[in-house]
Amino acid sequence: MPDRKGKEQVRSVERTWCNDLRKSHAGQEVNIRGWVFRRRDHGGVIFVDARDRTGVVQLVFSQDIHPGAHELAEQLRGEFVISATGKVRPRAAQDINPRLETGEIEIEILDLKILNVSRTIPFSLEESETPNEEVRLKYRYLDMRRNQMKHNMVTRHRLYQSIRRYVDNQGFLEIETPILNKSTPEGARDFLVPSRLSAGEFYALPQSPQLFKQILMVAGMERYYQIARCFRDEDLRADRQLEFTQLDMELSFIDEEDIYRIMEGLWFHVMKETFDLDLTIPFPRITYQEAMERFGKDAPDMRFGMELKDVAAIAANCDFKVFRENASKPGFRVKAICVPGGASLSRTDIDNLTAFVARYGAKGLAWMKHTESGLESTIAKFFKPDELQSLAHLLGSKPGDILFFVADTEKIVHDSLANLRLHLGRTLKMIPEDEKYFIWVTDFPAFEFDAAEGRYYSMHHPFTNINPDDLAMLDNPDPRVVVKARARAYDLVLNGTEIGGGSIRIHDNELQQKVFRLLGITLEEAKIKFSFLLEALQFGAPPHGGIAFGLDRIMALLLKQESIRDVIPFPKTQKGQCLMSNAPSPVDPGQLQELFIRVVGKKTEVTL
Repeated sequence: MPDRKGKEQVRSVERTWCNDLRKSHAGQEVNIRGWVFRRRDHGGVIFVDARDRTGVVQLVFSQDIHPGAHELAEQLRGEFVISATGKVRPRAAQDINPRLETGEIEIEILDLKILNVSRTIPFSLEESETPNEEVRLKYRYLDMRRNQMKHNMVTRHRLYQSIRRYVDNQGFLEIETPILNKSTPEGARDFLVPSRLSAGEFYALPQSPQLFKQILMVAGMERYYQIARCFRDEDLRADRQLEFTQLDMELSFIDEEDIYRIMEGLWFHVMKETFDLDLTIPFPRITYQEAMERFGKDAPDMRFGMELKDVAAIAANCDFKVFRENASKPGFRVKAICVPGGASLSRTDIDNLTAFVARYGAKGLAWMKHTESGLESTIAKFFKPDELQSLAHLLGSKPGDILFFVADTEKIVHDSLANLRLHLGRTLKMIPEDEKYFIWVTDFPAFEFDAAEGRYYSMHHPFTNINPDDLAMLDNPDPRVVVKARARAYDLVLNGTEIGGGSIRIHDNELQQKVFRLLGITLEEAKIKFSFLLEALQFGAPPHGGIAFGLDRIMALLLKQESIRDVIPFPKTQKGQCLMSNAPSPVDPGQLQELFIRVVGKKTEVTL
């Protein structure tokens, strides 16, 4: 096969990839195999743009020079599959097409074979036209002939190969883990597969290879990776699919610093090799607590400012009742953002933004515009002049800016202002779209406490290790103390989107049992769910940790696609359907009987 970059000389009559041809190949005899993209009949001469996976090249059929090939070319229509042999020749200067990499040459065809015909396709493959997504998904095999989709698939392949080259050089082993396994602790979102050989029992498709990759560390594999297919039965969004692909990794005898160093090296290598982008490493780091305080979310987009500021100290003494009360109540906050140039927003704009934050639970959106006279609004009268000056100084506002405030529970304040910040950042074009900003978010809470249920939940998963400085907190009876314990967990964030997350694992059986007890998991329940892992941890488990990266999400971000469906060959719709194959679909009653399953309406019950 010729080199994709045209480094090899094109060999006569062997198949030649369209985009390999250049002016230096003039006079050579080549064979092109692909699809008819466009056809133009100029009477005695027919021009055909032939397309294969690599690109497009112009074929010329001349009635005077090769009448047989010209006569057959009259039958050609869009998307016919052809094999054409001819000689490369340079185009006349006025005929050069600068939009094509092959635009300086064309091929004078000596012989043509029509390998297959095509019906009229249901949508255009021209770059300037984007078909309706429903039609694209139904005819995905045609959609992938479009340049954008083809580019996405080729780039995904290159990303995978770049990953494999790097991790192989770092001593990782590529090992596959089971697809059919028992239901996980997150079992409510498992896809279940009935067992024909064990009546009434089910396998589960993996939501992640978590338990098995830890077992591989106990087995002495030391560095494992897998480009793993995972499955989660959840509601679909633009960045979620029922089946997805992640780069899954686990390492022994390491700590957080090793993870950061090796993973930064991975993305430095991949971004340069696949996208020709130079990253600066090491990546910045920010703790979970700092991220929440400054940006209101644990995956902050730090490409622009407009950070959240706590104004409770000022609000606690003002005469504006809503601010004053929320500033002093436990669990409540008063925070604000400064929008540069936002004073130009109209009252209608502000009303729309008030409705926007209401989606996140905010009961209102207070505001102040910074004019040449200072901060002005309908609530300014409730603040003393020095308090207004303090607000302007704290938020760094200047004439022409606007301040937005939310006072409520901490969750509502952070959710509302974090999303308002992003919304305004996009709307006002404050975000440098071409910048690639990677950051590590560290020191996540190990647990959260549900007061209504009176129990703890793992913020990551129950096998996540605890910061050694915080281990004593686990024995404290006060939930307010326990939830301050930090997990040895970390996320990698790209442009405000979490692209990967992991942790240092618990390899000590005694600590693992303590965490289970705190989570209300009894020894019997733990044995049922994780018996093989718990047993393995008692046979010399090394210190270990890992991370997993969502490759679909990463590809969508790097290729600037709005949905991960555009970087997946055969995705499902938001209703979980494959429009091309019509999955899911009913199955033959005989199959259900063999699996001891009976379907009743839209609900399924198992009959043994």
